[in-house]
Amino acid sequence: MGDKNAPWHAHIYFTEADRAAAVALRDGFAADPVILFTGAMTSGPAGPHPIPQYEVHFREINLEHVRSLIVASGLTALVHPLTLDDLADHTALGQWIGDPVVLDLTTLDPPGVNQGIARFGVSDF
Repeated sequence: MGDKNAPWHAHIYFTEADRAAAVALRDGFAADPVILFTGAMTSGPAGPHPIPQYEVHFREINLEHVRSLIVASGLTALVHPLTLDDLADHTALGQWIGDPVVLDLTTLDPPGVNQGIARFGVSDF
């Protein structure tokens, strides 16, 4: 870490009870020029994420800006860098905002292979 242009993700979690807040935050991210990609809202589990979520992509230089928007929303999120170690990204290197969600770590790429890096900033996945 420390490279201001390094790729980062935030996974924003939501339930039906806070769907409106998640939609409002997502709409704000979609209009924010520092956000490189705003993903679709899932309706259930996706990869290691056991509950509905969506992701946003940004660069490390904008980490505090993104964190502040998430904190203000009151939603739970996992914010993490994209390195060659998908497991570490979602655990040791990840930063939780709100109560952590138990992830299904069995779905993550093995160390040295992180498919998220190749997709970073791409809007068609």
